[in-house]
Amino acid sequence: MVEQENTNWTTLEQWAEAAEEQAAPVFRRMDKIAERNQWKVIQAFQKHRVSDFHFNGSTGYGYNDSGREVLDLVYADIFGAEAALVRPHFVSGTHTISCALFGLLRPGEELLYITGRPYDTLHKVIGKPGDGTGSLQDFGIKYTEVDLSADGSIHWEHVVSSISESTKVIGIQRSRGYEWRSSFTVAQIGEMVKRVKAVKPDVLVFVDNCYGEFTEELEPTQVGADLIAGSLIKNPGGGIAPTGGYVAGTKDAVEKTAYRLTAPGIGGEVGATLGTLRAMYQGLFLAPHLVGQALKGSAFAALMFQHIGFETNPPWNAGRTDLIQAVRFAEARQLIAFVQGVQRAAAVDAHVVPEPSEMPGYDYPVIMAAGTFMQGGSLELSADAPIREPYIAYMQGGLTYAHVKYGVLKALMTLAERELIVIKPHIS
Repeated sequence: MVEQENTNWTTLEQWAEAAEEQAAPVFRRMDKIAERNQWKVIQAFQKHRVSDFHFNGSTGYGYNDSGREVLDLVYADIFGAEAALVRPHFVSGTHTISCALFGLLRPGEELLYITGRPYDTLHKVIGKPGDGTGSLQDFGIKYTEVDLSADGSIHWEHVVSSISESTKVIGIQRSRGYEWRSSFTVAQIGEMVKRVKAVKPDVLVFVDNCYGEFTEELEPTQVGADLIAGSLIKNPGGGIAPTGGYVAGTKDAVEKTAYRLTAPGIGGEVGATLGTLRAMYQGLFLAPHLVGQALKGSAFAALMFQHIGFETNPPWNAGRTDLIQAVRFAEARQLIAFVQGVQRAAAVDAHVVPEPSEMPGYDYPVIMAAGTFMQGGSLELSADAPIREPYIAYMQGGLTYAHVKYGVLKALMTLAERELIVIKPHIS
């Protein structure tokens, strides 16, 4: 058995070497994007004269916190926005998005998602009329969603017919979420903005930007989005920010979000940052490079799993607009083995065996590999999946390419050990 394991590992390393040679042009393209984004971040730091005293935290009300104020300006510049709000008080990406939507919408107005059903954790934020939870619909905000076309594109005929006088906010989810579809590029989002504003010029376009930051050279706010939101334990936190989220966009949209986060009339003027600022600045500085490492890892994973016969989305050589790599399995056992194999590659909690379980905000049992330094940090190597058909696992992150590579090999080894795949002596 040990001899077979050694043989399998040696074969996988040979596969990996061949895959890396094949993917070299794709890796170079990703390195170039990371380089451009790194320069953009540095130039924003320089423009606003970031100094070490900006890393000092505030207490109490947090009045006159220059580090917090300058960080907002830096984010706004990087994202090509009028304003930004970057706070450790956002507890997750879902909380950040919730503050944005509640800030922009009023009773009687409508939220229209044009990219299909949004990510699972937003379902309860949207809620149902009269559900008593304080959801959007409980507050009399109407909600409509337009399913994507069969090929994953926007169903424009239905979108146009769905925009009404009460439509206030158009929602766009950049990333695929738990769906087998392509994520939307910034150029595609720019086209969406143009087309919906041609129908209703005063409509506000909101983009859930989670997993997308720094994967391309432009962000949605640079192509007309009124507001974007994301989590600091994903891309822009650089694996260092311990918590938090951000919004960026027009001054009015950001201010309304700030009023929802704190209170009307107070907004972003207060909020003690305690000891979080250094990590948020340094994480932002590192983010372009680390996102580039994760993207290279995703392309490698896609190539390796395609070689063994699994379907992947996106394919290894496709352009990328988010971190997520989806792999479709034939049965639940394969999916579970994959996620457990990724956990075995972790530096933290590698001894833990994840199992499917119920989780707050999700409608199905979910299995998650999360051997991370930051709890839930999905710029770090992680993988998760709802246990439902079709059996699709979603891998994201990796602070270093080497860690993603190791995770892919350990996942393949786990599948082989359980006789769920056969590792042949060469890539076919």
